[in-house]
This record gives sequence, structure tokens and C-alpha cells, in this order.
Amino acid sequence: MPYRLLHRLAVTLLLIAASACWTSASAQFSSKTTGQGTSVVTTPYVRAELLAHAPQGVAPGQPLWLGLQITHQPEWHTYWKNPGDSGLPTDLAWTLPAGLDAGEVAWPLPKKIPIGTLANYGYEGTVLLPVPVTVASTFAPGPLAQDATIKLHASWLVCRKECIPEEGEFTLQLPIQSTTALSGAAFEAAAKAHPRPVMAGTNGIVPDSQASQAQIADGNLLNVSVQGLPVALRGKTLDLFPETAEVIDNAAQWKQAWNGSVWTAQIPLSAQRSASPSLMPVVLAEQAAAGHATGPDTRTGYRAELKVLGTWPQGASVAAVSPALEAALKANAAQAGGAATSTTGSGASSLTLTAALLGALLGGLILNLMPCVFPVLAIKVVGFTQHAQDRRAHRLSGIAYTVGVVLSFMLLGALMLGLRAAGEAIGWGFQLQSPAVVASLAALFTLIALNLAGVFEFGHFLPSSVASLQARHPVADSFLTGVLAVAVASPCTAPFMGASLGLTATLPAPQALAVFAALGLGLALPFLAASFIPAVARTLPRPGAWMDTFRKLMAFPMFATVVWLVWVLGQQSGIDGAGALLILLVGLGLVVWALSLAGRARVWMATVSVATMALLAWAFVPHITNVPTTQGATQASSANGWQPWTPGTAEQIVAWGRPVFVDFTAAWCVTCQYNKKTTLADANVIADLQSKNVALLRADWTRRDPAITAALAALGRSGVPVYVFYRPGKPPVVLTEVLSVDEVRATIAQL
Repeated sequence: MPYRLLHRLAVTLLLIAASACWTSASAQFSSKTTGQGTSVVTTPYVRAELLAHAPQGVAPGQPLWLGLQITHQPEWHTYWKNPGDSGLPTDLAWTLPAGLDAGEVAWPLPKKIPIGTLANYGYEGTVLLPVPVTVASTFAPGPLAQDATIKLHASWLVCRKECIPEEGEFTLQLPIQSTTALSGAAFEAAAKAHPRPVMAGTNGIVPDSQASQAQIADGNLLNVSVQGLPVALRGKTLDLFPETAEVIDNAAQWKQAWNGSVWTAQIPLSAQRSASPSLMPVVLAEQAAAGHATGPDTRTGYRAELKVLGTWPQGASVAAVSPALEAALKANAAQAGGAATSTTGSGASSLTLTAALLGALLGGLILNLMPCVFPVLAIKVVGFTQHAQDRRAHRLSGIAYTVGVVLSFMLLGALMLGLRAAGEAIGWGFQLQSPAVVASLAALFTLIALNLAGVFEFGHFLPSSVASLQARHPVADSFLTGVLAVAVASPCTAPFMGASLGLTATLPAPQALAVFAALGLGLALPFLAASFIPAVARTLPRPGAWMDTFRKLMAFPMFATVVWLVWVLGQQSGIDGAGALLILLVGLGLVVWALSLAGRARVWMATVSVATMALLAWAFVPHITNVPTTQGATQASSANGWQPWTPGTAEQIVAWGRPVFVDFTAAWCVTCQYNKKTTLADANVIADLQSKNVALLRADWTRRDPAITAALAALGRSGVPVYVFYRPGKPPVVLTEVLSVDEVRATIAQL
């Protein structure tokens, strides 16, 4: 049938999709090249630039500063050396020429950033993290050398309500002889923002009894006393930033007062305190204005080292989470292999690999029952009816379809493993995390549906030599049908292969690819068997007029798939993105209809429709890849008791003694949506969760999120859905992918 020529378009779109996935993974950051390297890394959330300041050139005894300047998008922030209740400090790893030695970051004064019931310390707006560099007397770049190559690997955590781990590779060619003073103002401002030491007394020296100190009182309070602060601060409300993490309650309200030139405060200790310093450095500064930074921070900070007097009370241990997580990982590893034995350096044991292969084969068989695959099954059924009495054509079609499915699964698996080996945080189903791929598949299925419905035929507007390709190459059509089946079906495999797909990350490449091949064989097996069993062919009716009606009926599963893909895109890019895709699909329908006309009407209508489609693409394609605002989704989640998942949130809540339930989900995951509308919406389940005061967190993996990918990998999983209960003092419990009310309620009863 002519509609099978669309399979060639499917291959083109799938190659574009694979290219888009690779491009987005390998070029996640845009950059500016300076000399032979990159000095600027730009992400959707920050702009990071490597700067240098050498007023007298690079020479022994002359000042030299390097630094990473981070400019944040509004409402986003990175972290200080002590991030507070959550977060991670920015990490700088230098590669410098011999004779240059980088010191510690001269951290500028941070700002207190409240996050719900927590408090973090970090930076908004633009901040420069300067690093002093010592030029040794042995520094000898050579008589012909003009530049010194400075390399930096930086990693940072940028957060708003969600947190995104990012990193960048920076290279800068630093002139050796000439002055590098273009960034002098930025380094001067950073020097002013660096906390100054408190000078107590005329000569900066006072007796120990009068020096800045912290006295432990009542087992849960620090009575802080600081002398030597400048007159300009006296009488003002101050912020205190401890350089030692996990000592004080960062978010607590505490009392402070001035007694002449002495500042005093009573600060509660953290209930989860893990550090007991005898000397506690802190930074003090005038309290910053509430809200997000809109301009440079003009406050001046002062650093005091508090001598801690008294005996520290025994702090609560926060390390209990790690053994629990380790136990969960062992349980997941055991589940992944069934009755698996331990692995060796050469790969998994034969029993583990056998269990994974059998699990993949069974998962592929079950995949034929998933709604994701229905549209492709419709295409195969139409093909079966056309060759109902041709056994040879059946067999060739079945073999070609199987080869297409198996090779496509292996190609996707190899791409995923290759990107992971390159350091990218992706998981199974990554192709539908790209709005461009989702929109391309929606366009492809729209064309298939219009062709099946009889709106257009390729023979009306293609040369006869091209239109007859299908007749000469029916085997290629079956092969491409298998490729198309994998494109739309692969995200639905996670519910049946969570453990097996997670195991592929630990297997050698040949064994991992064998698991993907078994998955493809399971998906293709029913059609392969039907192709070789004569009884199936005998049950099919003979070709006739009914086939045209059946073909048009099969257009409706295609349209239903388009509806699903538009909904997925709406979850990724918001209502504007979904609306833009619908407009473009209407334009696409207009173009193919116009090209199917005859005579002069075709010339005029085709010209107008193609010009209209180009204008629509120019106006609406950017909306498809936009990142939507999360406010509406967050409010909806909060109304239902669910809160967005962020790294470390579950562990923090559990540390406070409250159980947590995390739903790792995605809009393109059909099983996720089924569980959400059934088991997770069950009145008894909701009542049990409320009775146990379970915190509900939802990790939405609809778009690529490296933090969620890492969390799934830590649980031994590679795709969604994944459902996890975290319990105080006990290992996490990972539920089955297809939830039942009884399973969830039984787990809740054990909390």
C-alpha cells in the first residue's frame, strides 16, 4: 500500500531524533572560545566565565588571581562554602603550568536564602569566586612562550525550587608578559566582599576572657559573644554564617543584642548536629534585605573565630541514611538478577545474565499489550490483511519486522550506554524527553493517519519511480515498521524491565546489548510466529472491498497517538507548546492535501500552503522547545498533597523522623499515568498515607533531569515508574512498577 512509503520518512525522523538526543547531551552548554579553549559556559540557569587578573603579568612575587564568575538567572542561586541545610558548594579543580599554585577560594560574603523550613547560604545575581595564585621562583615558561594555559573543571549546584547539578570545562590563555587588568574591577569588588577579620582591641589582641567566644548552654544553645566589630555595625541586626556545617539550626529564629561594643546572640544548635568544633569560624554582616537580589550586594562581612567553651552535647547522627540506602541498593541488585549470584570483574554471572535475558524476553512479549504499541500493531494488521494468502510474503515480512525491531532496540541501547560512558545522565526512554522528538513523532503519525484515512496518496504527487518503491521493496517496509514500533514503544518497557534495564548499566557492553536484543525479540515474537504458522493465514479473510474500510478505520489509532503525543509535549513545554504543535499539524495537513490536488489548483494551493507552513514554523516552532513555568504544576501538586522532588529532600525529611513516599514519573510513561489515576488516587491509600503522616514527593522526569537520572541509578533503575518508601532508621522499600492498592497499603502499614 502507498502509505508504507511513510516508513522512509520515519527513518529520517528517527535519525534526526537520535542526532537531537546526542546533540543535546554533548552540547548541553553553549560556550565562548578564547584562544584554544573555552572561557565561558552558558546553561539555561547560569552564565559561568573563567577570569584572570595579573596587573604586572605572570611573574614571581607579582599578584595573580584567577576566578569563576557566575551570573545567575533571576531567582536561581548557587552555594557558599557551607551551603546550609541543603545544597553543595561550588567546586573548582585547577590544572596549571608548573610553578603556579592555586590557593583556596576567597569566598565572598553569602546571603541567607530561606527554603521553606530550611535555610541555605549562597549567591544570587552575579558573584566572582576568586582564587589567589602563587607564582614560584621556579616558574619558567620558556623564552618563546607568550601565554600560560589555565584549565579549570568546575562543578556547581544551581537551585530555585528545583536543583540542577551542572559542570563545565574552562580554558584560558593568560598572557605572561603583558598586563591582564580587564577584569580588575570584578576582582576588586570580590576583594571587598571577602569577609575581613574582626580586630578586637587597639592592637587586635585582647585577653582570652574577653575574646570572641561561644558558650554552650542548656545543651542546645550557643551563647555567642563577639568583640571588635566596626562602629558602623553597632546597633544593627546581624546575620551569622557558620563556616562549619551541621552545627547550628540555620533556619531558626534567634535572639541577638548589643551591649556597648559587644554583640551577643543565643543560637539554637541543630537537632541533626554532626560537628563539634573547638574553634568555630563564623562570618557576621548586616542583615540583608528580604527577597531575591536585584543588584550588587554592598554589605561588608567580618570573620571571627569563636572559641567554644563547655562540653558539646552528643549530636544526632545523620549518617543513618547511607546504610539504609546501601541496603536498598543491595536489595535492588538482588531483585535485578532474580536469584542472582555475585558478579565478577569480567561481567555478571551466567545466572544473572540468564535471568536478565528471560526478563527482557517476557517484557517484550507483554509490551505488545501496551497502548504505546497499538498504532504500530494497526499497521502490521493492515499488512497482514493485504497478503492474507501469501505465505512467502508473510514469512519475509515477519523476519524483516523482527530484524527492524531487534536492531533498533540494540541501537537505542548502544546510544544510551555510549552517552552514559561519556558522562551524560540519561536513562531509558530518553528519546521522548526531547520536545523536538515528541513533535516529530506527532507529525509522522499525523501523516500516517491522513494517508490511512484517504486524505492523500503518494502516487498523486510523487514521481512514479518513487511511488512504486513500496511495490519493489515490501521487505524494507516491514523492516521500517519495526523501527517505528521501537520508536514509540521503548518508553513503555520500564514497567516490565525496571530491574533488567538497571542491570545493563553494570554489564559489559556485549551482555548489555544482548539484553536489549532479547527485549526486541520479545516484542516481535508474536508477529514472527504468526508469519510462520499457516493456521493464522487461513483465518484471515480474503482481500476485497472491506480492506479499504478497514484501512480507514486504522487511521483512528494513529490520531489517538497524536493526541497522546500532544499531551506529552504540553507537559514538557506548557499549554503554549501544545497549542503551537497543534497549529503546525494543521498546517502540515493543509500542505499534504494541497499537494494531492490536480491541475492548476495544485500549483496555486501548494504554493500558498507551503508558504503558510513556513510562516507557521517560523512563528511557532520556538514555543515547542520552551521550558514552561512550573508555578501552575507546583500549585496543583501542593493542592493534592504532593511536593516537587529535589535532591536530598527525602533524606532530610526522613532525618526529622517522618516517612517519605517518592513517585518517579513522566508524562510519556503510560504506566505512570495509569498508576496515578488508579492506585495512587484510591481513597483508602490516601487515607493511609495521611494517617502515617507520609510526605509525598513527585520526581517528574518528563524532561531530562540529571538529578533524577542519578537518583534512579542509585536505586538500581534506568526508567520510570519507580515508587520508593523511605523510613526513619530502616532501608527504603522499592515497590513494583505496576502498583496495586493492597501492595501500597501493606507497605504503609509497616511504616
